[in-house]
Amino acid sequence: MWNWVTKLDELKRQGHPVAIATITRCSGSTPREVGTKMLVCGSGEIFGTIGGGQLEQLVIKDALSCFSDGPAKVINYPLAAKAGQCCGGTVDVMIETINTGPRLYLFGAGHVGQALCSMLKDTPFIVSAIDERLGDERLGPGGAISLPDGVMNYSETWEDFIEDATWNEQNTYVAVMTHRHDLDQKIIAKVIKKPTRYIGLIGSKPKWEKFKQRLLLRNFTPDELAKVRCPIGLDTGGKAPQEVAISVAAELLKTHYGK
Repeated sequence: MWNWVTKLDELKRQGHPVAIATITRCSGSTPREVGTKMLVCGSGEIFGTIGGGQLEQLVIKDALSCFSDGPAKVINYPLAAKAGQCCGGTVDVMIETINTGPRLYLFGAGHVGQALCSMLKDTPFIVSAIDERLGDERLGPGGAISLPDGVMNYSETWEDFIEDATWNEQNTYVAVMTHRHDLDQKIIAKVIKKPTRYIGLIGSKPKWEKFKQRLLLRNFTPDELAKVRCPIGLDTGGKAPQEVAISVAAELLKTHYGK
């Protein structure tokens, strides 16, 4: 039996949305037994098999639809003409999805970034921290920068990450809080063109006013600039890293739940 638990853990750590298809009931002649599992990634890649053939193709199609349809479901598949099989039996397959929650792309793993990662632990958010300094053994995991388990660390350049990342206006969130203002502006100029639900920039109103004037001169539109929230977070009055992180986490959750 293949180790689906290990593969599932690997896919979770990589941040891939995954559907778990499990045979929960068999009746009559069927190609596989109860408990057989197959993992279906959002990309359509599969691991394991629940019997192959047209049945498997139907399950993959239904699994992919679950990424947008929501909760787990159990589907009955007669092994007859529709499934291109003549076994005569039927199978029930339960399909449940994981790693489909809102995704936060956090640019900058400084004091506020680290605190924000801690605040979002055990919430629906799947967090990716992007900071080239994470590649420095003195600063990266186990070094001065401390990030909770479950946060995906990226030490590649921010340009490469933006190019390779998946963007979606329904569940992609961005928080920009690097250690340099010029870097913040460059990242904002890139992500503002991407489909997102939320873009937040750490800093003051004067900082954002300067950024806006520079970006307007580069032909960014007022509607594009209006996508950016700066200062980031709810206005609580607190300025310490932990307090800012709490205000940002609250704003992210408020946006996610549509409040």
